[in-house]
Amino acid sequence: MTLATRTRAGASLIVTNHNTARRNALSPDYYATLALALEDAASDPGIACLILTGAGDFFCAGGDLNLLRERRTLPEAERRARVDQLHDLIRGIRSCPKPVMAAVEGGAAGAGMSLAFAADLIVASREARFTAAYVKAGLTPDGGLTHALLTRLPRPMVAEALLFGTPIPAERLYALGAINRLCNPGDALATACALADTLATGAGGAQATIKSLMTSAAHTDPATHLDHERDAMAHAVTSPDGIEGIDAFLGKRPADFRKTRI
Repeated sequence: MTLATRTRAGASLIVTNHNTARRNALSPDYYATLALALEDAASDPGIACLILTGAGDFFCAGGDLNLLRERRTLPEAERRARVDQLHDLIRGIRSCPKPVMAAVEGGAAGAGMSLAFAADLIVASREARFTAAYVKAGLTPDGGLTHALLTRLPRPMVAEALLFGTPIPAERLYALGAINRLCNPGDALATACALADTLATGAGGAQATIKSLMTSAAHTDPATHLDHERDAMAHAVTSPDGIEGIDAFLGKRPADFRKTRI
């Protein structure tokens, strides 16, 4: 049985985790499928957004503890390499030129929470809970989760979530601005697809550059980042998106960015 699939829905590429027997824990199938989807999103101009979701009623339970137990016998260098498989996907999500969205039903736990927070946008069911209970298994966070949480949430809240493994309700994350949309249970994927359809009508080139600027801002000093924004704006003025957008605005007509995505 295939534990992960990638399917098209309009301008969206949807990666679905089908490991429902283990609450969609990560599997080699999922790693391989998401890696291919990231390549597709980068190379196919017809793809406007990559959506990550889980089959059934749970987004992703993170790492499979059965597999982690098997790694005890491996040399530390190989254990590091296995963690880097996840980290390569996190890097791929962040560097993907297309917006990446997580559609979360039920909850996201461990590395599943890392995946959700690596995405640019998060849609979650009102009943979803985000849990980083690594400490309860004597483990520590991976997938960039400590950095992602500390850049979005108050430190005391992050400390409680990580040191006690306390779940964070989606509604609390939404109130703090860490989640983009709340929806009724069962509607996360449909809500994400609707948002993706809106993105598909926008300026794809500008979206890619904006995402790149947002990523670089996290590790660039303000003075250097001004130079990055200067260079991006100077290029944008003569880009297909910039030409269409400016001409449409001055001509008092809706911009048609569909032709700039070809």
